[in-house]
Amino acid sequence: MTFEEGISNVKRYKTGLALSGGGIKGLCHAGAIKALEEYDVKPDIISGVSAGAIVGAFYADGYSPDEIDAVFSNMSFLQYAKIQFPTDGFFHIDAFREFLRKKLRAKTFEELSIPLRIVATDFDHGQTCVFEKGNLIDPIIASSSLPILFKPTVIDGVNYVDGGVLKNFPVGTIYPDCQYIIGVNASPLITKEYTKSLRSIVARTYHFMSKANILQDKALCDVLIEPEDMMNYEIFDVEKSHEIFQHGYVSAKEMLSQLDLSPFTVYNHNTVQN
Repeated sequence: MTFEEGISNVKRYKTGLALSGGGIKGLCHAGAIKALEEYDVKPDIISGVSAGAIVGAFYADGYSPDEIDAVFSNMSFLQYAKIQFPTDGFFHIDAFREFLRKKLRAKTFEELSIPLRIVATDFDHGQTCVFEKGNLIDPIIASSSLPILFKPTVIDGVNYVDGGVLKNFPVGTIYPDCQYIIGVNASPLITKEYTKSLRSIVARTYHFMSKANILQDKALCDVLIEPEDMMNYEIFDVEKSHEIFQHGYVSAKEMLSQLDLSPFTVYNHNTVQN
């Protein structure tokens, strides 16, 4: 379905959690969720794009933040992204697909313990699409398939690529349905020095794309967690995943300590029936 079709005017949920893209920097999402849990805040629905879709899926599948951290520790980029002859992408991610199949207990959206919406880009028609029903693995892969590096993912005959191409911070996909929105942005709008390697150039291009399409969604958040330390990492710094997780936790904990979180706490964590 299209982005517009995925939006309802009924506020069915109390608290929504939106998780941005950002490559391995998305592990800061798990750290932020750990901090939220310590303040007794849990989401009624999650929306994620790219890395946010991955972390969101694991959390909705019942993994704790620390377990998500452990799952992605000691990984390397080439362990799950294999080089191929560059026809429609420099790497294929069949190994990562298999990794998700083995690690995720849920194989469909309906099996998740928390409703999840995953954002991908319909590359054939140039529009943002939201997945929330049926097969879970393919939309996660589609949402994470950064163009040029990875080939598009085909779902029902349509080519999909990374959701961050058009919408790197998927707040708008749940905003109309939620009373409150907590957003975690793993891609702060800060530019650092870069090398002229292929991975670095693609990462910098992705960063500039996200700068252009997240401002409106940031303004929709009731609580915005945006760890500035993420500016010090590249989206492919997979070996630093635990370090990124810790930065997300510490940053979120410090920010949340200054807020009144009573409207978000678990005793108000019930689906709203209108």
